[in-house]
Amino acid sequence: MARTVFLIGDDGHKYGEIGTDEARAVAEEKGYDLVEVSPDNKPPVCKLMDYGKFKYEQQKKANEARKKQKVIEIKEIKMRPTIDDHDYDVKMRAMKRFFDEGDKVKVTLRFRGREMAHQHLGMELLTRVQKDTEIFAKLEQYPKMEGRQMMMVLAPR
Repeated sequence: MARTVFLIGDDGHKYGEIGTDEARAVAEEKGYDLVEVSPDNKPPVCKLMDYGKFKYEQQKKANEARKKQKVIEIKEIKMRPTIDDHDYDVKMRAMKRFFDEGDKVKVTLRFRGREMAHQHLGMELLTRVQKDTEIFAKLEQYPKMEGRQMMMVLAPR
């Protein structure tokens, strides 16, 4: 512990460089805690404050910041390569809503039976989805096959 400290009052008033015991006495007299703010300085900087209140305020600020954070989720849209126009439009509206909420969208195409022989249809459908969402979404993961599924991931712009 240093013999002298630079003391700052609770209202911002600078007491200047005073002895440690004297600083403790001032803190005791005013009913505050003596908190070392910057220990690396010569002499160390101490401040008079209600430490419990200070910790409470910090915790409150951290909770407030956590509340305002948006957790990005990945929503999944499942389709088939032979999807009809109206069904496609419904899926596109859902995708637009997800992007407006700030979420990523994983588009999954499931192939059944002989559809595996016509993977080019699936690729054309995913290209169509990408072109239709170009305005409000960007491609994050290119279409790829995983077993009987073809998938791609889009993220909001």
